[in-house]
Amino acid sequence: MTKLSTRCCIAGGGPAGIMLGYLLARAGIEVIVLEKWPDFFRDFRGDTIHPSTLQNLHELGILDTFLQLPHQKTRKMTGHIGDEEITVADFSWLSTRCPYIAFIPQWDFLNFLAAEAKKLETFTLLMQTEATDLIAEEGKVVGVKAKGPEGDIEIRAQLVVGADGRHSTVREKAGLKVKELGAPIDVLWFRLSSRATDPEQSFGFIDDGKVLVTLDRGDYWQCAFIINKGDFEHIKDDGLEKFRFMIARLAPFISPSVVELDDWDKVKLLSVTVDRLEEWQKPGLVMIGDAAHAMSPLGGVGINLAIQDAVAAGNILVPAFRKGIPDEHTTKKIQERREFPTKMMQRLQVFLQNRVLIPYLHTHGHLKVPWFLRMFQKFPPLRAIPARIVGLGFRPEHVKIDF
Repeated sequence: MTKLSTRCCIAGGGPAGIMLGYLLARAGIEVIVLEKWPDFFRDFRGDTIHPSTLQNLHELGILDTFLQLPHQKTRKMTGHIGDEEITVADFSWLSTRCPYIAFIPQWDFLNFLAAEAKKLETFTLLMQTEATDLIAEEGKVVGVKAKGPEGDIEIRAQLVVGADGRHSTVREKAGLKVKELGAPIDVLWFRLSSRATDPEQSFGFIDDGKVLVTLDRGDYWQCAFIINKGDFEHIKDDGLEKFRFMIARLAPFISPSVVELDDWDKVKLLSVTVDRLEEWQKPGLVMIGDAAHAMSPLGGVGINLAIQDAVAAGNILVPAFRKGIPDEHTTKKIQERREFPTKMMQRLQVFLQNRVLIPYLHTHGHLKVPWFLRMFQKFPPLRAIPARIVGLGFRPEHVKIDF
C-alpha cells in the first residue's frame, strides 16, 4: 500500500473539487485531488459556465485565457410554447464582467482549471484514483483509502473534502443523511448536427405534451428531451421512428438531422435527482458540490452551484489552514454560507418541475402561453430577474483570498 500525507485531500475531480484544489494551492496549501477516471471526457455532462463563474475566473486573473477556448455565448433564454416565441431571461441586464452563459464542454473547462492548478507546487492531481473509504480515528476523519492504477493508497489529511458527485462514496461512508426532494422527470440527452442556416441561439420547445431543449454547441446541437420519470422504456418500445418524428415536430429546424438517431445507444438517459445533505460535515470532513446537493438540470445551474461552493469553501478554509488545522466550527461555516442559496434554488427547481413541466407533459394538443410568461414579453426589464437567478444565483460568491 502506498502511503501519502497532505493538508487537504479532495475526493472528486469535478468542477467543485478542481476549483477548490486550485484555490487552496494558489494560497500555498498542500492539496491532493483524486479523480477516479483516466480523463475528464464524459459526454452529456453540464456544459454551462454561468456569469458568476466567469466573474470568479476574472477575479483569479485567468478569464482571458479561458475565453480563448472555443465556446458559444448565450445572452438570452428563449422558449417556444406552441407557435409563440417567448424570451424569459436577458443576461445583458446583469452588471457583471461577462453578461452571458458560455457553453463549453465540461472536459475542456476541467482540463483548463487542472492545467492552471498543475502550475502550482502544492497541487497534486491523481487520475484513475478513486476514494473507496474514510480513515477515522477517535471519531474524526483523518484521511481516505483509495484505489489507484498501481494498487491501494492511504492518504492522511488534516481535512478531507467530499466532492465526488451525486453518487458520492465519501457521503455514503460518512453516514451523512440525505433529504430527498423528489424529481418526477428524467432527461434524454443526444446530439444532432447543426447547419449554417440554423439559428444561433439555444432554445426550449414546449408543445403537445412534449418538452425539448436545444443547446448551441457550434457544429452540433446538444439536445435534452424531458420525459416523465420511468418513461424511457415505453418510448423505446414505440420505436426510434416515432421518437425522431417527435423531435422533428418540436424543432423543425433540426429535422434534417434526426436521421442521425439510428440507434438507441445514441440517446443517453439522465435520471434526475434533487436532494441535499442535512449536515454537510463531521469532524475532519466537509462536503461540497453535487455530493452535498444534487440539482435538477433545470437552468443548467449545477456547475454554477458547485463552483460557488468551492469559492466559498476556499474563502473560509484558506485563513483556517494558515492558522493551523480547520476545525468543525470552520467547516460548519461552509454549510451556513451555502445552504441558503442551495435551498432557494432547489425550491425554485422543484416548483418549476412540479407546477410547469409536469402539467405541460400531461397537456396534449396545442398550448397557449400562460399570462405570467407573457409579462416578460410585455415588460422586457422583467427578464433581468430570471437572468440574475440563473446567471448569478441567490448568493454569488467572490474570490476574497489574499494570495
